[in-house]
Amino acid sequence: MAATPASRDRVVDAARALCILVVTLWHWTLSVTHRTADGSLSMPNSIHAVPGGWLATWVLQIMPVFFLVGGYANLVGWQRAQARGTSAGRFVRDRLRRLLWPTAAWALIWLAGELIAGVLPGPHRWMWQWFPGYLTPLWFLAVYGLLVAAVPITASLNARYGARVLAALVLLIALGSVAHRGAGLAWAGWVTAALVWLFCHQLGYAWRTWDLGRRSLSQRLAVAGAGLAALVGLTVGAGYPASMVSTIGDAESNIFPTNATIAALAVFQLGLLALVTPAADRLLRRSAAWKPVVALNVVALTIFLWHMTAYLVVLWAYEGLGGTLQAEPTVGWWAQRWLWLLAPSAVLAVLAVPFARVELAARRPRRGQVAELGTRQKTRPCHPHRDGL
Repeated sequence: MAATPASRDRVVDAARALCILVVTLWHWTLSVTHRTADGSLSMPNSIHAVPGGWLATWVLQIMPVFFLVGGYANLVGWQRAQARGTSAGRFVRDRLRRLLWPTAAWALIWLAGELIAGVLPGPHRWMWQWFPGYLTPLWFLAVYGLLVAAVPITASLNARYGARVLAALVLLIALGSVAHRGAGLAWAGWVTAALVWLFCHQLGYAWRTWDLGRRSLSQRLAVAGAGLAALVGLTVGAGYPASMVSTIGDAESNIFPTNATIAALAVFQLGLLALVTPAADRLLRRSAAWKPVVALNVVALTIFLWHMTAYLVVLWAYEGLGGTLQAEPTVGWWAQRWLWLLAPSAVLAVLAVPFARVELAARRPRRGQVAELGTRQKTRPCHPHRDGL
């Protein structure tokens, strides 16, 4: 941990680790996974059964923070690449390699399993046919990959125009929302979704550029207050769903396709992160708090990719031992949450042993990049966490 430079923003790393934990634990413990009439697996969340549960989603819908952290980290990486004279093409290739190598390993393993199952006697259904929820989280990788590829352009726009880029995106999101909800144009909803995630990523640039966590309390409160006001306005005044996740009983979802409420949520959550930064930074200077953050970040993508596989292994074992998956969050269902926390954790720990190596290998600088780093790189070994942003 002594290798971590003093200039590193530990709150950003902690936010990334928190994202991974929340997504993983939400899928394992708050999804009411059950069999449908045709034997498929469905996994709606349990928010509808919790009085006032929608309010928790204003904090626990963590996907905007993923993009905030991604924007911050990508801007740091881009600034370092520019300082070294690295070309835009090499920067994008190196960043995408970190994403694509572990994803390719995951895809090849599952494709091999599907092909083996397909040639065995008996009927066969592809994964996306009998458990589409397994693949749903992977939309993040596709969207994030496109944003990484656009970093040389979006970072340059941020450097030249700053807050005006965010203002333009807010205007475009507003126009897209009117076209989608007002004029009923379905395609406008998906265009708006793309703009929202671009806005969240660009907001991560602002987090870095403006050093929001070190601003005055009034400024940090203003960011959180603006996001909260926009959320209340959209959910109460404009009729968007109050829950930030898809909920049973709601005809509309804020997340598929992603709409303006998620952009407002990103501003609110950035404000919350900025508010806790001084206290959180002091806490993260302690080894006991910092070590788990480092450990999670080193294998963050491995956990994201394989946590649903661990969950599925436990589901199969549970049914194989005679257990029945419940379709409603009953008292008995809540009483089992400890099982769906501990059992997938054990399986994921086993899966992480081989596949974390792929993630670590993808993060190591290539030979040409090592030479490019010059004397500074030669005087110290590569540290996957310290160089991780």
